[in-house]
Amino acid sequence: MKKLVTVFFSSLLLLSATVTMAQDSKGSWNVGADLYNRYVWRGTDFGNSPVVQPTIEYSVGGFAIGAWGSYSLSANTGGTEADLYMSYAFDSGLSFTFTNYYFPVEPGSSGNYFDFSNTYHTYEIGASQALGNFSLSGYYYLNQNNDLYFEAGYSFKKVDLFVGAGNESYTTDTNFNVVNIGLSTSKEIPITDKFSLPVTGSVIVNPDKDQIFFVVGISL
Repeated sequence: MKKLVTVFFSSLLLLSATVTMAQDSKGSWNVGADLYNRYVWRGTDFGNSPVVQPTIEYSVGGFAIGAWGSYSLSANTGGTEADLYMSYAFDSGLSFTFTNYYFPVEPGSSGNYFDFSNTYHTYEIGASQALGNFSLSGYYYLNQNNDLYFEAGYSFKKVDLFVGAGNESYTTDTNFNVVNIGLSTSKEIPITDKFSLPVTGSVIVNPDKDQIFFVVGISL
């Protein structure tokens, strides 16, 4: 049953992109890249090295479809990732997301992208709701061990606060625990009269793993 679900969502992903781009010429493309000193996601460190994270996305109205990746700048660390996603956001602040995560087996390995089993791919559905400065989101792995992750956030003028909790692969004992507490901020550094460089910084604590991370990055 789960295999049928994953195949269905993968097909829907490709079909939605084809139909949307064919029927609507008012959409827009966006391409960019982020450079971080390390890749920390939902309280877990992936690779312990600087990474470059490219993005390409097509959006029209509330619908978006895109590709995102993370590649270590060190040949001896892991954390390689290449994802496809699609999402739809309503004017009410509610949005839904489907993501196909792809993880090669080891650093430098080409893996087998077209093997859509649990070996290389993880499929996730998610929903989030924004209410003013407050946000709440939840995510569920379709083809893992009922992995769940929930996160709440609050944005001030210059600082974003967040706290997240999960189970299974997110924690050391598979039980539901808080795994991601932190704050982030950003600023624009002027380079020329017409160009400024966005810089972000985060302090992240994972109580479940007794870890703290300092993450800084730039966006292009």
